[in-house]
Amino acid sequence: MKKINKILIANRGEIAVRVIRSARKLGFRTVAVYSEADAGALHVGEADQAVCIGAANVGESYLVADKIIAAATLTGADAVHPGYGFLSENAAFSQACSDAGITFIGPDAAAIELMGSKRLSKIAMLQAGVPCIPGYQGENQELNCLLEKAAEVGFPLMVKASAGGGGRGMRLVFDASELDESISTARSEALTAFGSGELILERAVLEPRHIEIQVFADNHGNCVYLGERDCSIQRRHQKVVEEAPSPFVDEGLRQRMGVAAVDAAKSCDYRGAGTVEFLVDADKNFYFLEMNTRLQVEHPVTELITGLDLVEWQLRVAAGEPLPLTQDQVTLTGHAVEVRLYAEDPRNDFMPQTGQVVQWQTPVDENPAREGIRVDHGIQQGQVVSPFYDPMLAKVIAFGENRDIAIRRLASAVEDTQLLGVNHNKLFLQRVLRHSVFAAGEATTAFIEQHFSADSSMTETTPSAATLARAAVLYCQRGAVAQQQYRAANWSSSAGKRYLAKLEFDGKPYSVTLLADQQRYVIKALDQTISIELHSTDDFQCVMSEDGVRNSYAYAFDGHSLYLDDGRGHFRFDDVAHLPAVAAGGAGSGQVKASMDGAIVEVMVELGQVVEEGQTMVILEAMKMEHRLKAAVSGVVESISAQAGQQVKSKQLLVNIAVSDSE
Repeated sequence: MKKINKILIANRGEIAVRVIRSARKLGFRTVAVYSEADAGALHVGEADQAVCIGAANVGESYLVADKIIAAATLTGADAVHPGYGFLSENAAFSQACSDAGITFIGPDAAAIELMGSKRLSKIAMLQAGVPCIPGYQGENQELNCLLEKAAEVGFPLMVKASAGGGGRGMRLVFDASELDESISTARSEALTAFGSGELILERAVLEPRHIEIQVFADNHGNCVYLGERDCSIQRRHQKVVEEAPSPFVDEGLRQRMGVAAVDAAKSCDYRGAGTVEFLVDADKNFYFLEMNTRLQVEHPVTELITGLDLVEWQLRVAAGEPLPLTQDQVTLTGHAVEVRLYAEDPRNDFMPQTGQVVQWQTPVDENPAREGIRVDHGIQQGQVVSPFYDPMLAKVIAFGENRDIAIRRLASAVEDTQLLGVNHNKLFLQRVLRHSVFAAGEATTAFIEQHFSADSSMTETTPSAATLARAAVLYCQRGAVAQQQYRAANWSSSAGKRYLAKLEFDGKPYSVTLLADQQRYVIKALDQTISIELHSTDDFQCVMSEDGVRNSYAYAFDGHSLYLDDGRGHFRFDDVAHLPAVAAGGAGSGQVKASMDGAIVEVMVELGQVVEEGQTMVILEAMKMEHRLKAAVSGVVESISAQAGQQVKSKQLLVNIAVSDSE
């Protein structure tokens, strides 16, 4: 086994930072790689050395194996840690590292190739007698064959990319009429994300538990399982909350699943960290789903209940050491829960977001001794969240001696996490963690659909009167600047001065009236009257009292824009008191604009074509997901300003529809 001295991390963001810190603890030198878009990223500064490997697009940087191996050669790195995503489950990359004399910190190419294919791995598990979901995993990928096999499997049906994970290239189909488009979209997403359009079909198991087993194997024939994680709360097949141990799994089920997972690993001569995922029904029957041949995003919850550093284990195994513990020595203590903080807008169907991080502070930044809280992240203030990468920004994790304490600590820590400048899912996560069904341990994969579709974190698309009032006070308190930004009315009294503000949120202006007397304000917004006393402000925090209750709110100004998190979500307000009204592009407009920065995958219409309201005009790819941009009106395509492969900016006009006379 070749000796390891320097490790190159072939990834970015929080996992790159995570690996660098564990490697440093063991005395290894580290090398970061970065794209041009990530030149100022946190992981670049954390490493001992860093090499730029290309343009922002992953196809020109993080997914180019030759560039990563060249960076390792240039810096003298003798090992590569792939993190997760990107090339972490790419058999050709693992083999290329081996061919170049570089230790790949993970399983060998054969295991990656087998388990990286849902189709091939399912065939292998069926042969090994592991329970699997009925479906089709054949070689014939022609559309007609898939349609025919789908009819045999029956509905509801899962269309799934054979490669990759993270919910990409995956569609739940309830009726045959939806199948053709679902296959097309799943194949396209899979090609973009994983480079393979191969699909499998499976009968949908509705409302199951998603339980995964962490396994670890070394080069000396040892293999253990480190308990399970419950990842049942998902949205669009992407995990939202992960916890260990599962509140659903008893010791008997844990042992049966653990043995099956170890057998799966041994069947492919596995090495390193891996995760075997199962679906478990209400009767505790479990079915093989897939095996991830890498470290998982949610590995911290396993670390917290076992007291182990799984990245350290990876590095030790790669260096030829045996596993530190036998199965009998593995113990599970307490409970851990993790959530993923995403740059996305739950109020807008969870649309991924881009923008600059104006403020970022975690609970452990404020109080490093805070009990039971851990935050893994790769962002810093001033960083730009671009459209080129996954929208996950951070993971907030909590540990407690029991499940109730862990959940309570995590919900509080999420609430205290401050992220301004880009919309995010923080309020959504808080609401999930404090939901009675989750608290009772009864959440399945149908949790969000069944219990959360009408939650205020997803449905309140406009600011409340209280939020508008707080924003107006913050604008007004800017002192001399406020005198330029506000139009004072023509009267004042001994009780104070009256101001009129017009604040725009998400393209819609709101008029707010303030009566100001020193630091006391009476505000009228949305036909409601609210009294606020402003106690103090600094650059990022203000303290206000309403109805005798004092609260602290996170805020920041960036030019004329105000970013505010007042516990009701993340808001960006702009003062538009002196700006002309802009009517084009609103609801019911014939303008189809880019929903965010991204790349055009396909333009679905032609000039002069008659289109109907709701018809897909353009497919936009951003943050590894495809977004179908649809017509808000019926009419005739008057102009097209986009073409396949083109990079576009948020709000850029792509298609203009001349509205039909009947409209």
